[in-house]
Amino acid sequence: MFSTLKLLFVYTTLGPITGIFGIPWSFLRGNVRAMYKAGMWIMRAGVRAAGICVEVSGVENIPAGQACIFMSNHVSNLDPPVLLPLIPGRISVMLKEELMRIPILGTAMRMAQFVPVERSHDPVKAKATIDAAAGALRSGLHIVIFAEGSRSPNGRLMAFKKGPFFLAKETGAPIIPVAISGTEKMMRKGSIRIYPAMAHVRMLPAIDSTQYATRDELMDAVRSAINAALPSQMQNPQLN
Repeated sequence: MFSTLKLLFVYTTLGPITGIFGIPWSFLRGNVRAMYKAGMWIMRAGVRAAGICVEVSGVENIPAGQACIFMSNHVSNLDPPVLLPLIPGRISVMLKEELMRIPILGTAMRMAQFVPVERSHDPVKAKATIDAAAGALRSGLHIVIFAEGSRSPNGRLMAFKKGPFFLAKETGAPIIPVAISGTEKMMRKGSIRIYPAMAHVRMLPAIDSTQYATRDELMDAVRSAINAALPSQMQNPQLN
């Protein structure tokens, strides 16, 4: 539990302090760059404090000067703080709407153009989410999406939600598939205990969303790329 306590200490002390000073400063300056950089630094600091090492490969696959959609598998609550600081440039994240209600943090995320996703089948709200994400992309921000929609209970890749592929087809943005492994053993679903180890992040070659006739074909291509890049015990043969 000591690793968990160290990570929580970093996030619960530095996070609110950054928000209290960073939110009004960003508002007065008209941009969130300084607060964004501080937030990414805090994420890295928490991961390091917990004794987690991160090995990343494939950063060269990110097209220069182009906003991309990063689609990753999701096996642990550690995935966001491990992955997000690795992505160059500024990012937006599609995340659960209830996270936007957290005091200070929610305000900072709204200012940074993070996109809330309401888990409902309301087509009007779904379209508003896609429109907001498309706007972030067009403003030059990368978008990060955990394509399964929730954490895998056993580490194996699950079926993908279709919403992100509406976004890709609408904007024509390239997709960077991301395969994360190791975090599923460090912090399992339903537990807050952290077991320090090595997290592996593989950024795979970009997939041109305009080269696929349908959203389903695009989804299959992205899912297959991530599935093949994961360790065998995390692969889902039913998704091949």
